[in-house]
Formats: sequence, structure tokens, C-alpha cells
Amino acid sequence: MERMERKLLSKSNRTWVWGVVWVVLLGVCAAEGKYKVADGPLLTRWAKKVSPKNALREYPRPQMVRKDWQNLNGLWDYTIVGKDVSQPSEFDGEILVPYPIESALSGVMKKVGKDKRLWYRRTFSVSKKWKAKRILLHFGAVDWDTTVWVNGKEMGNHKGGYDPFSFDITDALKDKGDQEIVLSVWDPTNAGSQPRGKQVVKPGGIMYTAVTGIWQTAWLEPVAAAHIESLKIVPDVDGEAVVVKMDVASPKGAAATVTVLDGKKKVSSGQIEITGGGGDGVATLSIKLGVKDAKLWSPDSPFLYGLKIAVSCDGDVTDEVSSYFGMRKIEMKKDESGINRLFLNNEVLFQYGPLDQGWWPDGLYTAATDEALKYDIEVLKRLGCNMLRKHVKVEPDRLYYWCDKLGLLVWQDMPSGNNKSGADKKQFELELTRVIGAFGNHPCIIMWVPFNEGWGQHDTGRYVELIKELDPTRLVNNASGWTDRKVGDVHDVHSYPGPAAPPNEENRVAVLGEFGGLGLPVKGHTWQDEKNWGYRSYETHEALTEAYVNLLGRLRPLIAGGLAAAVYTQTSDVEVEVNGMMTYDRDMIKLDEKKAAAAANRLYLPPPIIKTIVPTSQQKGRQWKYTTDKPADGWEKCDFDDSGWKKGPGGFGTEMTPGTVVRTEWSGSNIWIRRQFELAEKPDQANLTIHHDEDAEVYINGKLVKTLKDYTSNYIQVELNADALKALKAGTNCIAVHCRQTGGGQYIDVGLANVIEQPEK
Repeated sequence: MERMERKLLSKSNRTWVWGVVWVVLLGVCAAEGKYKVADGPLLTRWAKKVSPKNALREYPRPQMVRKDWQNLNGLWDYTIVGKDVSQPSEFDGEILVPYPIESALSGVMKKVGKDKRLWYRRTFSVSKKWKAKRILLHFGAVDWDTTVWVNGKEMGNHKGGYDPFSFDITDALKDKGDQEIVLSVWDPTNAGSQPRGKQVVKPGGIMYTAVTGIWQTAWLEPVAAAHIESLKIVPDVDGEAVVVKMDVASPKGAAATVTVLDGKKKVSSGQIEITGGGGDGVATLSIKLGVKDAKLWSPDSPFLYGLKIAVSCDGDVTDEVSSYFGMRKIEMKKDESGINRLFLNNEVLFQYGPLDQGWWPDGLYTAATDEALKYDIEVLKRLGCNMLRKHVKVEPDRLYYWCDKLGLLVWQDMPSGNNKSGADKKQFELELTRVIGAFGNHPCIIMWVPFNEGWGQHDTGRYVELIKELDPTRLVNNASGWTDRKVGDVHDVHSYPGPAAPPNEENRVAVLGEFGGLGLPVKGHTWQDEKNWGYRSYETHEALTEAYVNLLGRLRPLIAGGLAAAVYTQTSDVEVEVNGMMTYDRDMIKLDEKKAAAAANRLYLPPPIIKTIVPTSQQKGRQWKYTTDKPADGWEKCDFDDSGWKKGPGGFGTEMTPGTVVRTEWSGSNIWIRRQFELAEKPDQANLTIHHDEDAEVYINGKLVKTLKDYTSNYIQVELNADALKALKAGTNCIAVHCRQTGGGQYIDVGLANVIEQPEK
């Protein structure tokens, strides 16, 4: 009987236990069930992998890693109230952190605006193992004006949408039980003057949906009183060494040991004794360690050295972090021909890649997963790119980690703002300084760009000097496009579709900061079904690829002349823009990968030599016969009687047309021009050197050799095929051109040149 009772009791207990398990599981499922992705216009394939339990679980600071930490991403309470309303006692619902509230992945997808304030709340528990530690609360980024409370005690305020910030919350924590975090966030977007990049309240064209609140990982970290607060890692390629600087809190009686690693193999190591400083002070330390016969970091070989740093007091390790660095050097200097080029690790490297907006249809500023962040970099590498220009946005540390690891150079823009008042300018400088400090250890970043075009541009020369003082190891592009102030290391022009190049200078290098913008909307993969746009539009993948390959082909002669880098618009479609290499949802690469990669890889060959056959009027005016009245038939033939035509030097057009040297005014709808030239021998190959605005028909010795549509914004090289070359002959030749104009600027000038490729070294 007793045995039977035990059996029955055992069976009953099992039933009770399984009942408890199911209740727990149902509770978990119910909690998970509260979240779902909002009904946004477009999702990426990674959206289905997002849940409250796995929202961006990776350690968010890959260059200063501690083993012990706690991720706070997941469901938080949220509410939106008036800007001046005090801290609410009730909340509207739950939001998935760290996705901005306007995004589908947040589960909310609501606007906030300048007259409202967004509040967050969540509880957390502190591990008993952390009892003797200081507890730090970290935020990767919150846009824009953030105040934080823990258990009702205000921790502080932070203004800045792109830089990480932290609070020591130890003294606000309760001895036991749940702890509470509350945030208030105010973001005026484009109604304010703060750095905000392309965010606007009413998106359209090249401006996109506003982003408010937490948009990068929130997390907790325990540290001892004596701990590392920050690191600065400076490689010295020529000196075969690396300099490691660190700020150490509570340093009295402490020592720091720094070890450089090649995998698990120790390369070098050293120790610094910390003398002086109070218990609560901060000491700044520096140590230089040898890296002999270094494996240099480059896009082709992105080798990363490991770094271990330990702080100890009285022989006991109080803090230990792991990091990494790349041995690489970037500079601008003259090549063997006396032309300024970009040098990586003492070798010329042409830099090519896309304008990278860093926007996502489901997460806006925030990629759905770390895998999604990595995917963009992998695709750009497959397409033959060796760089990207991060456009008026700063990314999470993990993006730069993937660029470091996979090998992609980065030009880093500062997010633009309006910068109207002295206070606005002070805030811009503060945020710029923080961004450089926070991300300056990444080997991938090789150029700082404080301003895009004239967007909020001010005190440009002073900022160039400031950036050089903060980071003398990198290049500074004073302003990308249109508003060059003749300072810094780079003269950067924009040309759509282009390409174009600024003139060579004695002390700066010539780059093309934006060009291309070739568009292709792909049905089912766009932000909206209609009214999408690109700078130039195509209807098929094949047509887009052909235009892209031809566009990159036109870069080769510009490289010969001195162009050192080019930035194609852009990585992916963004909202109504459809000029990406990929669709906005990253579901489709719109270019033929092999053809695109082959075209890009040609750019990295030694610069070609351009041999002028028939000079244009760019440097010196060349005499032409011309008329703006429609001529008689046969006007293009060499024996045509043009005695009644006017004479004048090229180029022909109107002042202020981009990239032109106007020597003869032409403001009508049509112009016909003719000139003769002599050839000692017939060339085996030749290009047209031409700047046309707009459509042009080019004849050589009466034969139509090229029909060109639309316009260019600078001189380009257009290859003549074998059939066109047959028109050329030794002796006297003639060239005749008809150019048509419909609106805007106008210009025509033509010559011939031979682009001679050099053998690889």
C-alpha cells in the first residue's frame, strides 16, 4: 500500500511539475507574444530573427572587451508625452530596445517630434557576484537629449546622438530586489540645430525618416575601483611599434601590463608602474611596444594583432580587457611623377567604394542583427570595393569591427547639423571631439570628414586644425563637395553622374567624393511602389550593369591625371532613392557581381598615362569654326565650305556650368563646331576627351563616331571602337560636333587622347 501511495504521489508530483513547467513556458511565450514587428513598408530577411530575447546580443565594444557584462536590450516600457510633462507614472506599452521608436523593429513605429518627449523604463537585477564592484551603465547611442535615473536618482544628462556614454550607478543601487532605470529623450530632429545627418520630420528625396531614442545597445558592466576607463591605440608602421595610452581610474599603487599578441603567440609585453594619483583620481599612462616585421593591415590583408591589458594592485589583477589593432599607415604625398596620391603603408592605393548611408527599412538607424551589418561589408568586398564613405552618420562599434576584420577602409563623416548660433557650434565641436575619441582606434578609419558640402559648414579651417591635433595619424577632408575651403589634405568634388576630378594641387590630393547615382527600382523591393528616383534611371539589371561598368571605365583616365579616390552613390537604395548597388531590403544585388568587381579591380592597377593626340581647350584655347544657325547638309564633311562660319576658341558655353572653361559664349539651343588637325601617323587606339552639356554627335572625317546623351560635369574619356578608329588617317583630319541644349548649364569641347595602361609592378 505504501509503495502504491509512493507511486501515486510520484505520478501526481510529475503531473504538478509538468503543470508548473507549462505555466512557465506559457508565461514566456506570452511575454514573447507581446512583441511583434510593426507593419512597416519593407523588411529585411533578418527581421524574422529578431525577438526580445535575442535583440543584438553581441558584446557592443569590441576594442575594449571585458568578460563580465549584462545586456539590457529587450522589452522596455515606453510612453510619449508632452515635452514639458514631468516623469510619467504610467506607460503606453512596450518597445524593443535598441530599435528606434519610429522603426518597425521597435514594435511601435510611432513619431515623436520636437513637442514631445519619449520616456523609457525597465527593471533589472544585479548579480550577487558583482556586490563588491562598481556598476557602469552604458549606452551605445541615444538620439538626442537624454536624462537617466536609476531607482529615482538622477544619474546625469547627455546630449549627442552618435557617441557612447556611461554612468556609474553603484551608489543608486538598492541592496536587493529589482532595480529601475528610467530615461527621458527629447529630439527636435531638423527643427533643432544639433548634428542629425539626414533625419527629417517630413522625409523625401535624399532625406529620410527621423530617429528618436535608444538606437544602440544598452548594457551593464562591473568593474573594480582600479579599472581602465579608456584606451587609445596608435600604430607606428615605420617605427615597428605600437603606442598604447590608457586612462586608469583609482590608480594609486596600481600597475598596468600590456601584451601584444599574434593569435596566441606573444609578440611583446611591458609594464607601467603607476605613481602618484589619489584613490579616486585618474592617471593617463602610455607605453610603446615593439612590433618587429609587422604584418601590415590593408584591405587585401586585414591582419589584426591582439592586445591584452591588465591592471593590478598589490599583485592582484583588478581589471583585464582585451582589444586589437592593425598596423597600418595612411598619408598623402607625391608619387614618382610628382602627383599627390593616397598612400597606404607607403604604397599608392587608389580608393574606391560607395557612399554608405547606413539605413535599414525595418530598423532605420539600427540593423536588425549583427549578421546584417556584416553582410553589407561582405557584399562591398565581393563587388571589388576597398573603402566606403560613411555618410553623415556614425555607426555602432560593431560596424567598424567588421570593416577592420574584413578589410574595408572608411572615410568617416561627421553628422551634419544647422549650426546657427554659438551654442550650436559649441555642441557640434563637442560631439565631433567625442566621435573622434570613441572610434579613433579602428584601423579601418583613415579619413575624417567634418562637413558634407555646405550643410551646417562653419569655421572649417579651425576644425581641420582641431582634428589634426586630436588625431595627427589620419587625413582630414575639410568638406566633401562644392564648398571647399582650400584647407586639409583633400580637395573633394561631387559630380553626378560624372565622373570628374578636381585640378591637381601642390599640397592636397584630388578625390571624387560622390558620383554615379545610377537608379533601378525593383518591384517588390522598394520603400514605395511609385515615385522612386535615382540620378539616372535604368530598366534592367543588364542596362544598369553596363552603365556602371562604363562609368568606372571613365575613372581610369582621371586616375592618370591625378584622381586618388572615388565614392559611388550608393551601397543600397534608401527609402525613395533607388540608386543603390543593392535593394533597400538587401534582398538583391542589382549589379552583375563579376562584371562590377572586374571593373572595380581595374581601378587599382598602376595609373595609366594619357598621351594627348588632339588637345582640348581646357588648358589653352583652340580655334574652331562654329555656327548657331542650322547649317546645310554635309556640314560634318572635311570639304564643306565653312567660310561663312564664325571663329572662336573652345570651349563653348555659359559661365557657371560645372567643370567648364568657357572661352566663347554660347547660350542658344544648338551649336555646330568644326576644326582640322594633323596626325603624323594613324593611332592604334584613341579616346574622345569631351565635356558635353547636353547631347552631342561627334564626326571624324565625315563619319559619325560617337553619339552621347545627357551631360557631363567635367571632361571625360570616351573610348572609340575599332570601326570609329578607321575614320582617322595620317595627315590632315577634321572633327565636327553638333551639341544640343534643353535647359540648365551648357558646354561643348572635344579633343583626342590615347590612354596607355602601365604594367603591374
